[in-house]
Amino acid sequence: MRVHSIRKETIKEFARHNAQSRTSPEEWLMKVKNADWEKPTDMQATFRSADLLGRSSSRVAFAGNSYRMICK
Repeated sequence: MRVHSIRKETIKEFARHNAQSRTSPEEWLMKVKNADWEKPTDMQATFRSADLLGRSSSRVAFAGNSYRMICK
């Protein structure tokens, strides 16, 4: 299961305006770009803070110390 990132610019813009969080979004993008998960729960092995939202949902929330990102 490959991830298709549609709006990397949004994440990069966020990192530019929130310098204290710059490392996390860049690291997240790198990991997601190189990931090839078999099933959604495999994301949790890569990102311990990943939370699958609902039983049949295709959304996942990635939580950090100060920010959350919800992805589909």
